[in-house]
Amino acid sequence: MFTGIITDIGTVSAVEMRGDMRARIRCGYDMAGVDLGASIACDGVCLTVVEKGADWFDVDISAETISKTNIGENGWPEGRRLNLERALRVGDELGGHIVSGHVDGVAVIESLQDEGDSTRITFRAPAALARFIAPKGSVALNGTSLTVNEVDGDRFGINIIPHTRAVTTWGQVAAGDPVNLEIDTLARYVARLAEAG
Repeated sequence: MFTGIITDIGTVSAVEMRGDMRARIRCGYDMAGVDLGASIACDGVCLTVVEKGADWFDVDISAETISKTNIGENGWPEGRRLNLERALRVGDELGGHIVSGHVDGVAVIESLQDEGDSTRITFRAPAALARFIAPKGSVALNGTSLTVNEVDGDRFGINIIPHTRAVTTWGQVAAGDPVNLEIDTLARYVARLAEAG
């Protein structure tokens, strides 16, 4: 489990096709404190550390994960920057919302507009996921816990404050970019209960 509070920005240094896709990610974490088998959310995708060095870790990415995320058949390009978050530990502060790291689908950035010091971003969500997104609810976008401002059909908007832009990859996004979307687990269960009722 994660919180959607980004703690580092990693950089993809290599991608290799094996049985699964393997990616090497350089990071600022003290890797001596990260065990093999640990989970790290990479742009919101929960991945397992399978090898590591002083300032890098390797992850294997399955075809199922590739099909549900913005990774793409050829993998993240070398040099791609990724929002990183280590798994939540008992006693850690829950500053965002509960995030599983299981991406539900890919949203697309439709527009960006500066509003004061913040940036308003409008997304188009896959139709099957749009019903789970509600004003003032939470979503995880590229692993970042964000509050939904407004919803209009399959479009929704969020604001990125300067701090978030500075400590994540949100300062480098553009219209047309695909973004990993994880809907709020609570919204999923509320919808399921409503269907059953």
